[in-house]
Amino acid sequence: MRPLTPNLERHRTQRVGWLRASVLGANDGIVSTASLILGVAAADAGVAAVLIAGLAGLVAGAMSMAAGEYVSVSSQADAERADLKRESAELAANPEFETKELAGIYQKRGLGPDLALQVATTLMAHDAIGAHARDELGISDLTKSRPIQAALASAAAFAIGAALPLAMVLIVPESVLIVTVAGASLLFLIGLGSLAALTGGASVWRGALRVGFWGALAMGLTALIGKLFGTVV
Repeated sequence: MRPLTPNLERHRTQRVGWLRASVLGANDGIVSTASLILGVAAADAGVAAVLIAGLAGLVAGAMSMAAGEYVSVSSQADAERADLKRESAELAANPEFETKELAGIYQKRGLGPDLALQVATTLMAHDAIGAHARDELGISDLTKSRPIQAALASAAAFAIGAALPLAMVLIVPESVLIVTVAGASLLFLIGLGSLAALTGGASVWRGALRVGFWGALAMGLTALIGKLFGTVV
């Protein structure tokens, strides 16, 4: 009888790595760049100064996001590799104990002692380190750290997010710059929050309000500071 080879189902947890990095990057790109633009514009700077500040913010922010994600996720990957190395040494030194340890994990999940030991023995014979990585350490192909993927996703998402309010500077008159950038950026944020919630299977309204509230607060405070210091200077 041929073994069954069903198609692998795709779950939302498979998106967690790139989804987190992308949403975080795009959100930061919109909020930080829009806030920077509003702060400079509120200080009565010209369009050229606002545009330069926005471009500088885009480049600096994208690089910062990429570096931060890479360092953070690399640290997580280092910890995973260290755990796997230690587990491999333990498997080589005492495979019988490791088999019983794996069987104990399955017993806690509801299997009887005999069945748990049989499953553990079978999995150990097939892929010992893979079984312990997945069931003891919680490391699998779906959840393992991918530093380069996270860094690239964050940088690209930040740049795309930052380009949205920056585009407003190029296409709207200076007289309505502040209102247009603030309103458009808030709409972008609400759309991003809705999309992220929909992709992750969460409440769309909750995601939209959460992102919109904090974005509006950041933009409002930055514009206020720009207005106050612009008046003083």
